[in-house]
Amino acid sequence: MTDDVNARHAAKMKKIKAARDRMMATKTEEKGLIIVHTGKGKGKSSSGFGMVFRSIAHGMPCAVVQFIKGGRATGERSLLQEHFADQCRFVVSGEGFTWETQDRARDIAAARAGWEQAKAFIRDPEIRFVLLDEINIALRNDYLDIDEVVEFLMTEKPDMTHVCLTGRNAKPELIEAADLVSEMELVKHPFRDGIKAQAGVEF
Repeated sequence: MTDDVNARHAAKMKKIKAARDRMMATKTEEKGLIIVHTGKGKGKSSSGFGMVFRSIAHGMPCAVVQFIKGGRATGERSLLQEHFADQCRFVVSGEGFTWETQDRARDIAAARAGWEQAKAFIRDPEIRFVLLDEINIALRNDYLDIDEVVEFLMTEKPDMTHVCLTGRNAKPELIEAADLVSEMELVKHPFRDGIKAQAGVEF
């Protein structure tokens, strides 16, 4: 690489840095965020759990409520319960995927119980990050009332508490209320080629 190329690169990066510094100087506020991970692609829950571990690393107590998935062991749950139980509360409220239970009344009751626990965690001023894993599925199936959930998040969530809601098909009302929304896009998935869920990747 020639000195001329290096000089042009340095000049370009200097301009970018100056613009970036000006932009960052205007970003001064802090607040607890409502975060939504949705879409057909993989990574919604994984990203949410990544935020849990990041929060723990910053000394921020966390809580997880898992809707829908049920009692199947997962790596995240095992790690949190075995090594970080004092820093992260973990509740499983679902009994498994809806095609497994085949009982709408039971699914609704489980979702309601999970939501009550979620509200208690969110209200707790000591807990700074709450992951509501797969709650979007419960909302999509009308196991929970979307207006109730949104109103609670908008009016009762403490100012500095982050809440992350995951699952496909997030309802428009939740997307509108959220501060941060990410949609995972499916490009390829091994399930289509007959590959079952893999430990360390899927659970």
